[in-house]
Amino acid sequence: MTTLKMTVNLEEARPDAKMQSIVLNAWFGSKQALKDINLTVKANAVTAIIGPSGCGKSTFIRCLNRMHELVPNARMSGQVLLDGKNIYSSETDPVQIRRRVGMVFQKPNPFPTMSIFDNVAAGLKLTGTKKGQNIDEIVKKSLQQATLWDEVKDDLKKPGTSISGGQQQRLCIARAIALQPEVILMDEPCSALDPIATAKIEELIVQLKNDYTVVIVTHNMQQAARVSDFTAFMYLGQLVEFGDTTSMFENPKSELTEKYITGKFG
Repeated sequence: MTTLKMTVNLEEARPDAKMQSIVLNAWFGSKQALKDINLTVKANAVTAIIGPSGCGKSTFIRCLNRMHELVPNARMSGQVLLDGKNIYSSETDPVQIRRRVGMVFQKPNPFPTMSIFDNVAAGLKLTGTKKGQNIDEIVKKSLQQATLWDEVKDDLKKPGTSISGGQQQRLCIARAIALQPEVILMDEPCSALDPIATAKIEELIVQLKNDYTVVIVTHNMQQAARVSDFTAFMYLGQLVEFGDTTSMFENPKSELTEKYITGKFG
């Protein structure tokens, strides 16, 4: 069998950081979920991954921080290089990879037994802080970056689950930011939120690209158009089209992309 050699480049927000995936394929048992993906994600930009349910969007981003391997019977082939080193190497600590490539999930998932403060500080306490770092200062800065500080600064000891769903999602973003990642992956972060909370998250996503590289999976075409600089359309585990968002939505190159964007299927 001939294998096509495809590459995924993830140029991170930090100029000295670079991530590259080579011959990226992924499976759940015998079912192949990703097939020879070729995609470049630009630094300090928001890239949206769109496509119908089951097309491989979430699997793709989970391969970028070694979360795919946590699923029973899941596997992938190829390499994902971060600063020239394979993150799937036996010598690489997956915990450190997930610290550098953060993840925000579909539903807000603050730790229910922890306070707002401890939710943000949890990763720092687990993996340790760098010399000279102050946890209180990092928590405050992370909540500020997540545009949540002013809303919770007087309630830091309250449970993380005591705030609204939209606030909980921003709390989870603050928790990811606290670890000072180079890339933030977001898997449909607004799908469980109301329109007002969604608008706040979208504003936050646009702000975050000033300091991070952001990759967002979304099923919402309007959301992709509002927040992303680049868009990738996936279908049946393959990358159909990739380009700057405005061009793709106004003049898609693939007929399949055009049909999906205009709602003819999906």
